[in-house]
Amino acid sequence: MLFYRKDQESHQLTDEERRKKRMKWTIGITAFLIFQVAVVLFFVLVIMKFKSPKFRVGEFDIQSLNAGTQASPSFDMTFVAPIRIKNTNWGPFKYDATTVNFVYGGVQVGEVAIPKSKANFKSTKKIDANVTLNSMNLLSGSTLGSELSLGVITLNSQGELKGKVTVMFMFKKNKTSQMNCTMAIDVSTKALKSLSCR
Repeated sequence: MLFYRKDQESHQLTDEERRKKRMKWTIGITAFLIFQVAVVLFFVLVIMKFKSPKFRVGEFDIQSLNAGTQASPSFDMTFVAPIRIKNTNWGPFKYDATTVNFVYGGVQVGEVAIPKSKANFKSTKKIDANVTLNSMNLLSGSTLGSELSLGVITLNSQGELKGKVTVMFMFKKNKTSQMNCTMAIDVSTKALKSLSCR
């Protein structure tokens, strides 16, 4: 009778241990599945979210500027344009060669060639381009004369950058970035007055 009771107690302990083991396994498997789901969600929502890199001109110093008058409107200027390609993706952005056009009143007054290259992941590619602009192509009826009387020359920089973002060496997506920046040049100080990009 005494032996039977001891066997029953040991049998109950064994069942208790088995239940605890099952609970540990269940908790472990559940935690692992939750972790896997979190990893997949992070990968899909963050890593695999492809964005178009930002394609901009940064602030610059004018090296030379010769401007005419209201009666005889003209200009020519040179500066080094800091072109910036900001890649916020989790993979490199390989882009094709392109051109940045500098425009006054809808007419091209200069251009800069951007060579084929790449912007690494989570970084900004910096290109310093020598720019020479002049007003030779402007029509006589342009607003340059009235702008010169106010002491300001308003320019636009425009460009399109096409390339491919690669994540994890195998997921690729084509992306296009547009540059559209407006800059005001102060004629009297020969300096950049304002710059805005969208």
